[in-house]
Amino acid sequence: MAWEDRTPFEAIEALFGVAEPDVIKLMRAHLRRKTFNNWRARVSGRNTKHDALRSKDVTRGYCATQYKHVRKR
Repeated sequence: MAWEDRTPFEAIEALFGVAEPDVIKLMRAHLRRKTFNNWRARVSGRNTKHDALRSKDVTRGYCATQYKHVRKR
């Protein structure tokens, strides 16, 4: 969820009880340095990653197309 740009840190905290600083620590510990730096640059200040910066019209915690069902053949 942290990797996904459209999932706010507040949704991660609500579901898993892990606050934003702890998510950042987890990402730092589990990603390569360059990958972590790219992720941080991407999500820092991003309005979709922080509820306070999001439009009040958005009431969901993730994008509607984020969890697509796989059709079986």
